[in-house]
Amino acid sequence: MSAVQAHLFYAFAWLGFGVVYSGLAGARLKDRFTGAPHAAWRLAYNVVVAAQLGAVWLVGGVVFAGAQAYAPEPWAAAVLSALYVAGWVLMIFALPGYDLGRLAGTRQLRDHWRGASVTKYEPLRRDGLHRFVRHPLYAAGFLIVWGRIGGPFELATAVWGTLYIVIGTALEERRLLNLCGADYTVYRQRAPAYVPWKGRAL
Repeated sequence: MSAVQAHLFYAFAWLGFGVVYSGLAGARLKDRFTGAPHAAWRLAYNVVVAAQLGAVWLVGGVVFAGAQAYAPEPWAAAVLSALYVAGWVLMIFALPGYDLGRLAGTRQLRDHWRGASVTKYEPLRRDGLHRFVRHPLYAAGFLIVWGRIGGPFELATAVWGTLYIVIGTALEERRLLNLCGADYTVYRQRAPAYVPWKGRAL
């Protein structure tokens, strides 16, 4: 298989992942579920997304099998390693800024079993690293995938994964604008998306 064919197969795998991810995350589909189905929605969603992402990774491993690894200069290898480590450090600092139970889907189930109300959407977060950028987890993801480049497979993952995140960010922000209205409009004007070039915006 040629390099062009490998990239096309891998790109289509990422496209399929993006279509399913965005479709499942859409408000129209989510709003059809109430009660117990809604409480289990996020957890089931995470399982499906993780399985599909694993399938995408498998496709990439197959189509780029046998591709020769890169041999970067020592300075380039050091830069890549620094990006990779910085990405994970940023990820560790960013995660506490989210409701991890809600993100995983376990909190919704726990609230349902206890008879508490289960809200469908997480409130707009503007604390922690969100005071500097709107999407700190995505910023960490960029650093990790670009810092891990060691061959054609990793480079393709960085390219197509970055494109997916950028498009996914645009779709997510459209949903946030619909949900939060003027609050998110003001927040988006003050805080950059990924790079904290404005310093502390809030």
